[in-house]
Amino acid sequence: MNPYTNAHCEISDLGDRLVVENRNATRRNALTPEFQEGLLHALTLASEQPRIGAVILMGEGDFFCAGGDLNHLLTAQSMDEGERRTQIDALNDLIRAVVHCPRPVIAVIEGGAAGAGLSLALACDMVISARDARFTAAYVNAGLVPDGGLTAALAAGLPPQMAAHMALTGLPVEAARLHALGLVTELTEPGEAIMAAMALADRLAAGPAQAQAAIKRLLTGWHRTAFEAQLAAERDAMAEALASPEAAEGISAFLARRPPGFRALRDPDAS
Repeated sequence: MNPYTNAHCEISDLGDRLVVENRNATRRNALTPEFQEGLLHALTLASEQPRIGAVILMGEGDFFCAGGDLNHLLTAQSMDEGERRTQIDALNDLIRAVVHCPRPVIAVIEGGAAGAGLSLALACDMVISARDARFTAAYVNAGLVPDGGLTAALAAGLPPQMAAHMALTGLPVEAARLHALGLVTELTEPGEAIMAAMALADRLAAGPAQAQAAIKRLLTGWHRTAFEAQLAAERDAMAEALASPEAAEGISAFLARRPPGFRALRDPDAS
């Protein structure tokens, strides 16, 4: 049965688990308010229902999530800083809900995850990925900075040099490499990640709900203060970055499918 469906989110209640699908495949499942609303609904339901052993998060089609919609981010440049912070806080609230949900949340990655889509995937407790998927901290390519807790997740889960490489270059990293480093839980053949997630959900649903909730609380609780501070720091840095000439150039270049001219902004006299 489907307890909740909107234009960009479908939730399937399978009794002992919820499957939440981002249904925005034409835009590589870019985040929308509708999807965020749906996922929050699912996480609230899971929190209230001990019968639910896991929440499985996936994207429609062949890509998990491309992150924020750059057309929408372009309009944020005309907002004042307070409005931009409020907009970013909506993503932060979604990430908090994933992290603090008492039920395990499993990300199913086909194709890849980029930008805020990577933030969302790494907020999950476990990441099941097709081996050909690629993960991209793409913010810097648009003249922006990570948000949604991504810098916290990368710093906690990767060696410092690898975290810096992903965040500063915006280059994609293959799932196999992140699996070797421990950031990806399990690799599957393409198209089979959902089956592996279902098998994991079987095991979780057969376990003790109260003990699992306590374990998740302990795993996330030790760094809660630092995590909240990082969310706030990311929000402020992103709110500032969105108004910058670099963001204007980076977002415009991405939408126009041309290379960004960041070098001219670094040294206007050289252009």
